[in-house]
Amino acid sequence: MPLVLNPNLLFIIALAPLAGALAAGLFGKTIGRAGAHSVTIAGVALSFLLSAWTLWQVTQGAGYDGTVYEWMRVETPLGALKFEVGFLIDALSALMMCVVTFVSLMVHLYTIGYMREDPGYTRFFAYLSLFTFAMLMLVMSNNFLQLFFGWEAVGLVSYLLIGFWYTKASAVTANMKAFIVNRVSDFGFILGIGLIFASAGSLHYGEVFSTRMELAELLLPGTDWGLLTVACLCLFIGAMGKSAQFPLHVWLPDSMEGPTPISALIHAATMVTAGIFMVARMSPLFELSEPVLSFMMIIGAITALFMGILGLVQNDIKRVVAYSTLSQLGYMTVALGASAYSMAVFHLVTHAFFKALLFLAAGSVIIGMHHEQDMRKMGGLRRAMPVTWATALIGALALIGTPFFSGFYSKDAIIEAVQRSHLPGAGFATFALIASVFVTALYTFRMIFLVFHGLPRAHRDANSSHVPHESPWVVTLPLILLAVPSLAIGAWMIRPLLSGDFFARGVAFDTVIFVNSRHPALHQMSSEFHGWFAMAMHALTTLPVWLAGAGVITAAFLYLRRSEFPIALQRRCAGLYTLLDHKYYLDKINEIVFARGAVALGSRLAKTGEQKIIDGAVNGTARGAVIVARVIRVLQTGILTHYTFAMVASIAVLLVLFVGF
Repeated sequence: MPLVLNPNLLFIIALAPLAGALAAGLFGKTIGRAGAHSVTIAGVALSFLLSAWTLWQVTQGAGYDGTVYEWMRVETPLGALKFEVGFLIDALSALMMCVVTFVSLMVHLYTIGYMREDPGYTRFFAYLSLFTFAMLMLVMSNNFLQLFFGWEAVGLVSYLLIGFWYTKASAVTANMKAFIVNRVSDFGFILGIGLIFASAGSLHYGEVFSTRMELAELLLPGTDWGLLTVACLCLFIGAMGKSAQFPLHVWLPDSMEGPTPISALIHAATMVTAGIFMVARMSPLFELSEPVLSFMMIIGAITALFMGILGLVQNDIKRVVAYSTLSQLGYMTVALGASAYSMAVFHLVTHAFFKALLFLAAGSVIIGMHHEQDMRKMGGLRRAMPVTWATALIGALALIGTPFFSGFYSKDAIIEAVQRSHLPGAGFATFALIASVFVTALYTFRMIFLVFHGLPRAHRDANSSHVPHESPWVVTLPLILLAVPSLAIGAWMIRPLLSGDFFARGVAFDTVIFVNSRHPALHQMSSEFHGWFAMAMHALTTLPVWLAGAGVITAAFLYLRRSEFPIALQRRCAGLYTLLDHKYYLDKINEIVFARGAVALGSRLAKTGEQKIIDGAVNGTARGAVIVARVIRVLQTGILTHYTFAMVASIAVLLVLFVGF
């Protein structure tokens, strides 16, 4: 009999960050700065330790799928609609819980040093812990209703975090942009949930998955479209916004206006990976719709390549890392489309560590450069900031897929899985992923060389009185702790995730997440796997590794040896540079087509709907009341004999009507 996890333990994991958030948010002035960061860090640390214990228990065969609180039940023709809080803890959710809480803990520690002079210190810690709670509710849920609650709560708190510096106009614009774009995608998400409930009669994952074969046979009423295909497409539209896939990616680069710890928390391990997690959780449904799988593969490939190219022209250190996040999210989405769900989750995990490391390293550089973010004003920081340089280098090597580093194992497995796919779009996706390997290496080491190597360009500035310095230990310690999994976790996880043994543990509704006869790429790869060392050694002869090396060499040549070349190239290709600098003009298109269109539609609705219909109805009611009042006023003479006559006449009429007949 399988072990069952204690639901009280799961409650503590979810609620500990919430308790810290409430303490810091409501009593921040009372407990002070030290109290605020102590209580929130304690809550997240407790959640992480218990999550790690839960993951270990899951590997031993434990699991949980049950309702812990039901607050409403509505009887419908389709059955009872239950509004409940429930937990599904299997290997997928337990792994996500560990990733979310560990990265959140590192960000909390890092924030002590990064935000120590900010007047909103206690409020910031409250937001961080509240965000962690929302993300945990999302990944631990066992039903669509709780999933949607966590999904929307993550979006709401991200709005607060991105616009944390609300006196800064660009931050307010960025958080509103993120909020609106995610509301657009969430409309599709809730439509997908509604279609599933309307057809399956339940919001519980297990009950929905058990009817998936019947759902696959249904058509959307009034069309010849498969209902499950439409529902999965709507769900993926929700994932496109949350996980910043083209063309709903436009909010993520602008969200760099928030403090750097937010960039690490939201854009490395939590919010942007929520869509990836959701599709992996819903893999039994998505696997039955090959058109949606192909669509995901193509969208992910476009995002991976074309968003990575934009990183080549960025000069803000945080924006370079942000565009690399977009590109890596594209890799994960392509893996989902290729039915390599476990490899998408694998890359989600490795990416969480090395991308959080790169964001926090960027923040350390910003601290050392006294809040300067332009890489053109940096250089030569390797000696002044040795810990930041070493950890950033580890993160960069993991990002570009260097053999033996964590990112290599997940990226290489995704590329091979896509190469084995026979779905439409697999050829383009293979080309895009392999090409983006070179692009990723080029913009990543452009950043490393401009920031840490070469001449110290900041010292040339006569107006600069600041000397770069290493960040305090409370900033560098999280960098070191994140560097360890960025180095080693890929080699440790590749076998169980590739073979499927890991996701076979705990509660599993379907084996589709790791082995599937219709899309057997991972099964074939698993049979050919000979260990992490052999995989890395073999990769030394493959094209992706050679392209990554070529990207590093090209970056060294352009930005260390012949730094005049990029400037000359920019002048020679001014049109292309302008296109990239304006981000393919997607923001302008959104502004002209959608934003102005929405304003025009709103104005028309205001004139037609509000002024003519609503105001007309209100004014018409008022005029009718005036007319009735005038008629009644004629009858109200105040003479008693008139009233007596009216009463007698009324009684006579009633007698004739009811007695006479």
